[in-house]
Amino acid sequence: MTATTATATAATAATAATAATAATASVLVGAVRAGRTSDVVSLLDGMTDAERRACFPGLKEVRGELRSARWSAESRRAHPALHAAGAACQTGAAAVTNWLAAVDMRWSQASPALLLHVLGDRDPGWLADVVRRLAQRPPASNVSYELMAGLVRLSGCPVPTTEAYVQGWLNHIGGTWQRGGTVRDRLRRDPHLPELVAAVFRVDGIGVRLGRLAGDGPDSWTRALAQLTAEGVLDRKTMIDACVARLLRGGAPAELRVFLRVLRDLAPTREEERQRTADWTALASDAGPAVASHAQSVLAALALDRALPPRQLAEATEAVLFRPEKKLVRAQLVLLGKVLARDATTADDLLPAAAQAFGHEDSDVQERALKLVERHAGKVTTAAVRDELADLAAHLIPALRARAVRSLGALPATAEPSVHEEVLPPPPEPVRVAPAPESADELAEEISALLASGGDVATFERALDGLVRHAHRSRDTLLAALEPVIARRWWAAEDLFHGRHQGDHVGYGDYFDGHRELRDGASAFDLLLATLRGRVRTTGPSRIVDDGAAGHGCVHSALARSFSARVWEVAHRLRTDPQPFLLATPTWGTGLLDADELVDRLDAYRRLGARVSAVDFGQALLRVRRGEGASAVAAARRASALGTREGERLGRWLTSEETGPPVSRRTTNTRVLVELDEVPALRDGLPDGLRQLGSPVSVYRGHWYCDHWNGGMRQHWLALLPERPELVAARLLRDLSTVAVDDERGAAAVLPYLAEADGEAGEAVHLCVAYGLGARHAEDRLAAVDALLVLAARGGLDTDRLGADLGQLVRRGAVKPVRLADAVRTAAATGANATIWGVLRQALPVLLADLATGTAAFSTRGLGELLAVAAECAERTGARGELPHLSGVADRRGSSRLVTQAGRLRTALNQEVAAA
Repeated sequence: MTATTATATAATAATAATAATAATASVLVGAVRAGRTSDVVSLLDGMTDAERRACFPGLKEVRGELRSARWSAESRRAHPALHAAGAACQTGAAAVTNWLAAVDMRWSQASPALLLHVLGDRDPGWLADVVRRLAQRPPASNVSYELMAGLVRLSGCPVPTTEAYVQGWLNHIGGTWQRGGTVRDRLRRDPHLPELVAAVFRVDGIGVRLGRLAGDGPDSWTRALAQLTAEGVLDRKTMIDACVARLLRGGAPAELRVFLRVLRDLAPTREEERQRTADWTALASDAGPAVASHAQSVLAALALDRALPPRQLAEATEAVLFRPEKKLVRAQLVLLGKVLARDATTADDLLPAAAQAFGHEDSDVQERALKLVERHAGKVTTAAVRDELADLAAHLIPALRARAVRSLGALPATAEPSVHEEVLPPPPEPVRVAPAPESADELAEEISALLASGGDVATFERALDGLVRHAHRSRDTLLAALEPVIARRWWAAEDLFHGRHQGDHVGYGDYFDGHRELRDGASAFDLLLATLRGRVRTTGPSRIVDDGAAGHGCVHSALARSFSARVWEVAHRLRTDPQPFLLATPTWGTGLLDADELVDRLDAYRRLGARVSAVDFGQALLRVRRGEGASAVAAARRASALGTREGERLGRWLTSEETGPPVSRRTTNTRVLVELDEVPALRDGLPDGLRQLGSPVSVYRGHWYCDHWNGGMRQHWLALLPERPELVAARLLRDLSTVAVDDERGAAAVLPYLAEADGEAGEAVHLCVAYGLGARHAEDRLAAVDALLVLAARGGLDTDRLGADLGQLVRRGAVKPVRLADAVRTAAATGANATIWGVLRQALPVLLADLATGTAAFSTRGLGELLAVAAECAERTGARGELPHLSGVADRRGSSRLVTQAGRLRTALNQEVAAA
């Protein structure tokens, strides 16, 4: 055979082989499309690695087709076969892992047995690499545990101990589908039990899953682990050490409760507990309440068995006594009493530790500690310890300190009156709104961030002004920069906007015609971006502005429609006559606009020959600073000198006499709400879109239904009227009442913004703060505390008014005393003792009067805590005088917290300056 003939023969053979491979690939792809899994396996078993690789491009094409119709019948039929074939036709471990764990493959996978069959002929090292990569995937990838365990078995590699693998193992062992004996039996049969159990204690987050599976009873996980430990299958010391170490590491309470159950089921002996004394001390000091309580009980048992040296018990006591849980503190003092009663020689070590509680924030704890020290003080053997106890008595409240002078020889309080120094946070500095972004690209980035996560007033106003400026400069440049942002919006798809008339992009405009009130800053920018892209009809925005005063709506409608009217006007001008910039962009983050800056903008409009928009100018008037005397007059003269209608209007606005707060009335049932009369100054001379801001506020008029649920809009509503917070607060008052009356969450987040507003805080503002102080959720109470402190620091807090409001709200059951006590204690802890005393001095007599007459209709739970805060504030500030109805409660029989704290407060108020 010649060389030419041989070459031709080889080429023919190669062509035939290629054709055969192509035919095989076509058959495989056809079997995959048809979902014939058994045929797919048969074809794969007869292929070489090269033939399998040649089939993969066709499988990728099938996958791409199925992605576009994921929920179709064809997709459901083909996916399991595609899953197995794609894994078998790739040779790289990383590629196979990505295929097996792909998002589009999760919902309809091949069975683990099938995948192990098609992959089982690979090299063990390759299989170990695949299982390692699969195990490193997050649990949300839903990689089959049976698949990973099978690959471990085939490869002989060490068992992975990642979160995904261990969680899969937990589900496999404890799942309800398992019918092969008990959990203990299934665990005993597992060849990798020690490694996986160790991982349960080591891997974060596993405890939550174990808690869901643990259950109770003899077949529970915790009981099974304890029994296997008792049988010697698991090493006892390793298990106890792992439990204790996991508790020391901390975590979510639900997770730690599971490991605490394991530890209790292991039932450590007294000697095993003694060997870990340092660990129990650390847990009693810093762990969560449940774990700390267990550690405390272990230490108590060791101490009562004389297995815990007094010095170590003293160290543990000093750590426990300043925990916030009063139950733990009381239990520790009881334990010290028992140990001291058994062994008098421990007094020198234990009494100084007990006396550390003299500085506890709770006076009841101080009194318990003082009684304990007084009872055993005679057992002290050294003068140094006696002196230490006397010195520590200086931390007691005045009434108890006077007692310690007699019983412990403590020094009496100084005869010099102490001058209380009120500590309030500095008033917040106003934040100037930064100039609009210079480049369109920078603007696009800011708008993208605002659409993704929202923003404050300054961020929104800066972006809004920037959008107007760049649209005026170059619409095309702006659109090019915004294109990536627009492409991600839900309204950007072309097929959403073909309405009844082909090619007429009316869908988004029709949507906003039915949703005229914009719900948040993101919806405002959606409207503006869609307008720039021609997605909104140009007639829509103008009609929305003209109709701004139509309808009544709910109590928020005036605020929502005024905000929306301005944005709709901007949208209309973007399509018809872009403005060079906005007049109403505030100077400061509160929404306030400096008068000189507004005059400069009007002058620039005059020089450019730009047309002033009615709502934009009206909003600028509402935001302009008016209360600066000579500077306002000078700005008014400059404005009038412009010779424009808007300049003259601004001049009159700045020099007109400011009207006082509107006439208000209270409506009371369970809630206390405020109604306002009309404000003529906000009704006359303003465009229709803003006139509703001066309309009356009524509790009963208007619709009860309200869909203004987005709390992020409230700060923008405040920026509409930065010098009139009362008008906004009256419309938000029902929302604020829900955090206390209805136990809702989040509405109080607006309170710090309300406190920072530039106008006078009146009746509605104080009621809003009062409701926030009685909120159900801690974060709402903290927001109210922030608002209270800001108002006090700015000189805007009327403590008498706030106290009277709180008294009435507690009487009516709108605010619970226990919640109010937590809030005012937090405020007092910052150093605002005189402020809080001023509030409670007005709130308490109303409540004490009801107690004295037996007509209290409110829950008294927490009233003792409220009196405790009042007493502490009175002691710190040196307040004196009589509090109405206090003696009637203090003279009651018994030792309840209500009675003891009433007595403490009376003592503080009646104490002589030079008391011994």
